Amino acid sequence: MAFSELLDLVGSQGRFQALQTVALVASIMWVTTQNMLENFSGAVPSHRCWVALLDNSTVQASATGALGPEALLAVSIPPGPNQEPHRCRRFRQPQWQLLDSNTMATNWSEAATEPCVDGWVYDHSTFTSTIVAKWDLVCDSQALKPMAQSIFLAGVLVGAALYGQVSDRFGRKLVLTWGYLQISVWVIEWTSTQGRALAMTFNALGFSFGHVLLAAVAYGIRDWTQLQLAVSVPFFLCFVYSWWLAESARWLLITGRLEQGLRELRRVATINGKRAVADTMTTEVLLSAMQEELSVSQAPARLGTLLRTPELGLRTCVSSLCWFAFGFTFYGLALDLQALGSNVFLLQVLLGALDIPAKLGTLLLMNRLGRRCVLAASLVQAGLCILANTLVPYEMGYLRSALAMLGLWGVGATFTCITTYTGELFPTMLRMTAVGLSQMSARAGAILGPLVRLLSVHGPSLPLLLYGGVPVLSGLVALLLPETKSLPLPDTIQDIQNQAVKKAAHGTRKCSVLKSTQF
Repeated sequence: MAFSELLDLVGSQGRFQALQTVALVASIMWVTTQNMLENFSGAVPSHRCWVALLDNSTVQASATGALGPEALLAVSIPPGPNQEPHRCRRFRQPQWQLLDSNTMATNWSEAATEPCVDGWVYDHSTFTSTIVAKWDLVCDSQALKPMAQSIFLAGVLVGAALYGQVSDRFGRKLVLTWGYLQISVWVIEWTSTQGRALAMTFNALGFSFGHVLLAAVAYGIRDWTQLQLAVSVPFFLCFVYSWWLAESARWLLITGRLEQGLRELRRVATINGKRAVADTMTTEVLLSAMQEELSVSQAPARLGTLLRTPELGLRTCVSSLCWFAFGFTFYGLALDLQALGSNVFLLQVLLGALDIPAKLGTLLLMNRLGRRCVLAASLVQAGLCILANTLVPYEMGYLRSALAMLGLWGVGATFTCITTYTGELFPTMLRMTAVGLSQMSARAGAILGPLVRLLSVHGPSLPLLLYGGVPVLSGLVALLLPETKSLPLPDTIQDIQNQAVKKAAHGTRKCSVLKSTQF
């Protein structure tokens, strides 16, 4: 574990780490706006069928009598399930008899209606333009919206599958510059054991701030094309300053790039105000300090190593399942905020605001209770809140929204814990490959999450049962993972094996002490 000592020499919690955190949090905020953008660009405005009596000025002027818009609407559009004008059907012919006060409002048959063959009229009071209104993604085409969300997330999955292994071969900085997918590993590898959880929590807060930022930007820009442009332009600034960020010296040294690693360590020491350390650090010092790690870490990273190595196989499967549960539940609920209430701007702000205390509380619990039990508890708590919603009547909208937000609160806590935990479970030579596989699992869950909403036609509670059941199951399985609290970050597979041996020896000594006290 010699690199931790080198990191302490150059500064593991100094000015460099602070600047790095600020730079990465800024980029994470804008990444979040992209991921959640469809809550606004894909919002479904109120709509009804286009009808000549209401929407053709010539026909409306020639209508019999001085009838107001409400009367014309009543004879043109049948009432929907909630007694509001139906969104997907209209009368074939005006039902003038419905204007008679002695006639029942239900005095019409389904045969008298037809689909919206002439298109729809949308309410533009909240959004001037959305992709739903532009391409009529409503009624029979409403399934195309979650499909579009899944296609977008499938692109992220491809990036996660590709960049994880590319980063283990060619470096963290190159991958991060072209796509902010593997930020967590970079932060972990430049931070001390004591400061890892704090650094990762600050980076996770970038997602919370991003939710609030998106709500503010979307509130001011109601046109989806302008909104897309507004949240995309800042990425060019992130691209520019990403070249300032330092490559992971830990990865450089483990892969034998001593000169580059030495250069990065000297640079960090200088930024942290330790010029004397930078001047005295040489290649010979690095070789002496990391002799053991360099002798066993020359094998290239392979995905199969994660699955074939006994100490890593279980970690890989369980962490991937937990990441899947996170992506499945979070994106299934958070990309459909309109289903939780009418004010999508307020819900987006609450999603970010409630996430902040959740992540800060998770930081305190991780440092006190450890990673494993906090991860398991947050997943189970999220799942139970979502499952409880299946028992709440739809008329109790505020209670349903509160339970859903509590579920997302638990998912936010899960994200804070699992990003730290995953980096600590795997050695440096395979860390990015493992994180890439975890990201793939999360994106696979995210792809399925929006599509599960389509199952509501078979039962309104069926999507909630899945959104709640998966995290509960994953939380219980997470108890199989080893605890990593206060352990040094492993650099090689040998380090993982040594940790397992020490844990087994500690357990044996503990059992021996317990037996001796019985006599």
